[in-house]
Amino acid sequence: MIRIQNLSLPLEYGPEELKREAAKALGVSLSSLQAVRLLRQSVDARKKSDVRYICTIGVQVQDENALLRHCRSGSVSLWTPVPYRFPDVRRASSLPPVVVGMGPAGLFCALFLARNGLPPIILERGRNVDERTEDVERFWRTGSLSRTSNVQFGEGGAGTFSDGKLNTGTHDGRIGAVLEEFVHHGAPQDILWQQKPHVGTDILRSVVRSMREELVSLGAEVRFEHRLTGLRVEGGRLTGIYYDTEQGPVSEALDCDTLVLAPGHSARDTFQMLYEAGIPMEGKPFAIGCRIEHEQAAISKAQYGPAWTKLPPADYKLSCHLPGGRSAFTFCVCPGGQVVAAASDYGQVVTNGMSLRARDGKNINGGFLVGVGPEDFEGSDPLAGVRFQEKWERSAWDLGTGGLPPLYAPDKPVFRAPAQSVGDFLAGRPSHSLGSLAPTYHPGVIPSELDNCLPSYVTETLRAALPLFDRKLHGFADPGAVLTGIETRSSSPVRILRDERFQSPLRGLYPCGEGAGYAGGITSAAVDGIRVAEAVASW
Repeated sequence: MIRIQNLSLPLEYGPEELKREAAKALGVSLSSLQAVRLLRQSVDARKKSDVRYICTIGVQVQDENALLRHCRSGSVSLWTPVPYRFPDVRRASSLPPVVVGMGPAGLFCALFLARNGLPPIILERGRNVDERTEDVERFWRTGSLSRTSNVQFGEGGAGTFSDGKLNTGTHDGRIGAVLEEFVHHGAPQDILWQQKPHVGTDILRSVVRSMREELVSLGAEVRFEHRLTGLRVEGGRLTGIYYDTEQGPVSEALDCDTLVLAPGHSARDTFQMLYEAGIPMEGKPFAIGCRIEHEQAAISKAQYGPAWTKLPPADYKLSCHLPGGRSAFTFCVCPGGQVVAAASDYGQVVTNGMSLRARDGKNINGGFLVGVGPEDFEGSDPLAGVRFQEKWERSAWDLGTGGLPPLYAPDKPVFRAPAQSVGDFLAGRPSHSLGSLAPTYHPGVIPSELDNCLPSYVTETLRAALPLFDRKLHGFADPGAVLTGIETRSSSPVRILRDERFQSPLRGLYPCGEGAGYAGGITSAAVDGIRVAEAVASW
């Protein structure tokens, strides 16, 4: 197949125009083209009066090598797709692998094991995606939280209640396999060629359900409401695990010589258990801040100019490094989405962003964050970052709920989030009311001052970044935009150490995915799950 890059096409282009441009680039007739396949599409909005798509396509013609010998364009090259192939299975153990966690890392690891004759036992502390969705929506309506079935825990992991972004900064040959797997289980075909693919939380839930159904059909055993509580170790090797079930806190034992640990970034009790068990781990950097919310139309106009009505809702990606050494950046931007309550326990307020496939909400929101690291935490042990998160989440709870005790009370405004207008934030004054932009966070916000629930160096960095970002994206520092606090779980605060064979020094333990400190988003976590599955199959 021949690959043609950097084809510039109008926003209204169709299949026939794509073929004409391909034939023109190759210097051949339309009838010479046997097949044309779109490989990548992005938006070029540098010239607002002429916004266009930039495409990469694959073309099949007869005698490709002869054609290339006469083609002098640097945008044309020979391209041979390399399909993913799982390595030969050499695993000899009679015990099934055990996978803990059903986020993207655990799901993809389990699926690729099951497809290759190694159906695992899967433990997930939360509930299946349908029951979990009911629990989450009830929480957003009423403030009644399930500690085991929420935005962080349950089938699909934290990414299930997000924008469903699948773009990643990593480069790995398995990424194509991940995207194809999503399409196989019901995701839209366009994720295979969009520069910034996204599924949307509504579609992602059905994809997750379909993956589980395939797992069960392949002989995997899925156990919901099962929480890992301990490890059994003999001679430096894993021989079993302990877990609780929904029936009660008494731990049950399961013989196990291979445990894929994909706990997600909020499994703080699991991190504590591993630390007490002496599993080597370390603290790692992450980021904290808030969610910034704008009117979607204003951002789309700023990004695309007059063409904004012809394009999907725009997003953005902004960053800066400030003279004091701190960096600020936007993260997990959700066009047409909403800010969501993402706490996993009482006494904490945590935000995240989410959007549906259509991205048709009135507002756009994004994480507006500052990087922090072990030097900012109190203490040098691996769990210092966890305590740092908890400290500021409690401060946000106190600010949003007026210091209520961390228990559910149906007549009290629990889990309200502190919010502040950008204008008040820049002026250093508390907000007593918000403007015309209606915050999307539920169970609701209370106008506040974010300096009271974030470290001073974080709020100072965010204030310095706002005008810089506004120069790159006009309107970002609009005084009426809303900041909702706080976001603390941009990534895991710990890394569970592993070697080149993906194992912990405790033989048989395979830390995996974002929660273990080896990924940052749905796609990279899924890729890590496949890599760990390969390692397990080779042992």
